[in-house]
Amino acid sequence: MRVDIYRRAEHAGHFSYLAVPEGKMIPGEVINTDWELIDRGMDVNDDAKHLDGYPIDAPFEQIAAKGYAITSVKQIDKA
Repeated sequence: MRVDIYRRAEHAGHFSYLAVPEGKMIPGEVINTDWELIDRGMDVNDDAKHLDGYPIDAPFEQIAAKGYAITSVKQIDKA
């Protein structure tokens, strides 16, 4: 699968990340924040447990459940 990666600034200089299937719009429930496109068309293996280089766990499970994958609140301070 190919995904587009977005990021937004959080507290203390940290970032959260959002992955959506390539070419799809950011879903309405998260569009009200300032997301910046940082990687377009990133190839991700279908069995990936996380996205290399980004603190997003279980990307395909999240995308299947809600249409996007996002950094867990627990991961923001580590990002």
